[in-house]
Amino acid sequence: MNKTKIVWLIFILLAIVGGIFAFDFYSQNKWINCILFSLVSLVCVILAQTSALSYIRKTEKLLLAIQKKDFSLFPKIEENSLVDNAVKLYYQSKEEHLSLSSYKLLYEEILNQLEIGLMILTEKNNVWEVFYVNPVFLEILEIPKYNSWNLYEKKASDFYKIIEQTNYENSQEFFDISINANTKQSFSLRTKKVQNAKHRFCIISLESVQKIIEQKEKLAWNNLMKVISHELLNTLTPVNSLIQNLEYIANQEIIEKEDQQDMKKSLMIINSKSKQLLNFVDDYRQVAELPKPVFKTISLTNIVESALNFLKPEFEKNHIKIVNSLENQIILADEKMIERCLINLYLNAIYAVSDNVERTITTEIKTQNKRIILSVEDNGIGISKEIQDKIFLPFFTTRSNGSGIGLTLSKSIIEAHKGYLNYKPLEQGSRFEIWFIE
Repeated sequence: MNKTKIVWLIFILLAIVGGIFAFDFYSQNKWINCILFSLVSLVCVILAQTSALSYIRKTEKLLLAIQKKDFSLFPKIEENSLVDNAVKLYYQSKEEHLSLSSYKLLYEEILNQLEIGLMILTEKNNVWEVFYVNPVFLEILEIPKYNSWNLYEKKASDFYKIIEQTNYENSQEFFDISINANTKQSFSLRTKKVQNAKHRFCIISLESVQKIIEQKEKLAWNNLMKVISHELLNTLTPVNSLIQNLEYIANQEIIEKEDQQDMKKSLMIINSKSKQLLNFVDDYRQVAELPKPVFKTISLTNIVESALNFLKPEFEKNHIKIVNSLENQIILADEKMIERCLINLYLNAIYAVSDNVERTITTEIKTQNKRIILSVEDNGIGISKEIQDKIFLPFFTTRSNGSGIGLTLSKSIIEAHKGYLNYKPLEQGSRFEIWFIE
């Protein structure tokens, strides 16, 4: 039992004892003694009550500070369980408040560093208010920061109307708006609803389409530079070394047979590397300068069979089973370009099934909704979700010896034929579909 409780108990006991003596003197008609002990008992009760009330007031003060989130106090532990528990609760709440403030500061700083505009709205009493908005969002719309959502109706009316039309639900679209009476700009807009039992939020992300295009172009350019520099270094470094060796041999007065053999080998390697570099440059030239298709009426089935026959040695070498389901369809296309596109798809499929015990590549031609669909399907490793949206980007590859232009070139070829090439993941493997207009 702590000291505070002992003192409080003593006051109570003195009050009880004083009351007993006062009653005893009252029964004996000893009024002076009765009044004296009654006063002693009353004083002890008041002291006990005052002591108890002081602790209650301290506890109330701490609880009120917690309620108001006023953590400027520095209470100390006292020998009273009620106050002690209140002090512990106070410091626990203070620590949680500081942690939340730190996390909020950290999250806001992270959101402020984003390169896309972000605004979060929150609904209170059926009225939307701005919960958070980052600087990029304000820069895009060229408006000041407001806490009231309705104020944005005057400053960015087109944007405000679009958000109203989404009804603050999930949406994704592209739109053109004029900012400060300037020329209209294209933007990508996404809204996301987040809701629980108590709160409802609407997250709005806004990004300039022009900026997206510039970033994609920059990424593609950087990838191109990496690929080109890697290929050039891999080719020119050994060539430079061989040339230095040839120069050393050529400067000798007498060239022995062994040196002549070294010269022949070096020249053969230089020739091989030169051809490799020329092929590399030619591949990228074809991506940048894709020739216009020479359209002729051709059989799509014949093109598939021609591509399969071209790669027949590879299929046999890798023990790959070929399955065909080919409708006889006639299209208007460039035969060589379509065949090249197919060969690229088959080469990717061969690589995809290389680790399988049972290896199968299936080709199908069918019609659907006045479209002719040519698909190449494999039972290989598939493509991970993380990179599925990158496989058609120029120069993107996951293969150590890949150039990253196969799918890019294939997609460009099909688009030049007014069709499109898309990818569909399977439970096991991949499926590439070429859609032609019938």
